[in-house]
Amino acid sequence: MQDGSADMNQENVETLKNVADGVAAVTAIGTLMQLLPAVAALFTIVWTGMRITEMIAGKPFAELIRRKKADDAIDK
Repeated sequence: MQDGSADMNQENVETLKNVADGVAAVTAIGTLMQLLPAVAALFTIVWTGMRITEMIAGKPFAELIRRKKADDAIDK
């Protein structure tokens, strides 16, 4: 039973990512047209950087951050 809910949660995460990708694209276009403030452009740059990092690494961004923190703790 939990496997089904895990699949549903993963689907929700992917849907949320797709929505955020769309918002980022609209934000970029709006910023270029000078309809939105620079803060929106910053959001777009950060979000797009996170998504590119996910594509290159093949892992969710949150997992990459957690691993980095774990590596830092081991080094100390």
